[in-house]
Amino acid sequence: MSTRRWRDEEGSTLPLVAGFGALALALVLVAAATSSLYLERKQLFTLADGAALVGAEAFDLADVSVASGSPEAVLHSADVHRDVAAFLAATPNGGFEQLVLEQATTRDGETATVTLSAVWRPPIVTVFFPEGVRIETTATARAVFG
Repeated sequence: MSTRRWRDEEGSTLPLVAGFGALALALVLVAAATSSLYLERKQLFTLADGAALVGAEAFDLADVSVASGSPEAVLHSADVHRDVAAFLAATPNGGFEQLVLEQATTRDGETATVTLSAVWRPPIVTVFFPEGVRIETTATARAVFG
């Protein structure tokens, strides 16, 4: 009777091994896609941060005033946008796909805000995202005399 029971169990580990293999492969693919997305967003943020720094320095010396003993720069949105667009045109963009300057402005005359977006494509499973995914990041920089 025990020999018959063992014969009925023959081949039952193959579906388990195949299932665990598929699960392990799915986990590896998700980890690779997540890492790729994280790195792409960090690179986009680094570019936006540099652009915000350029935007924070987009003032003319005629716009600098001395208030309470320290100089203060006044930013204008048109100047910030112009300088940021020139910076992005002159800078190697790291191969970003469909890089767009969404916003380059100042709200308070002291802080430049830059928003960039680009399309990210997963490295391996592009079948699920053939159009890619648009990622967006915002960086700010302040014009300060020190």
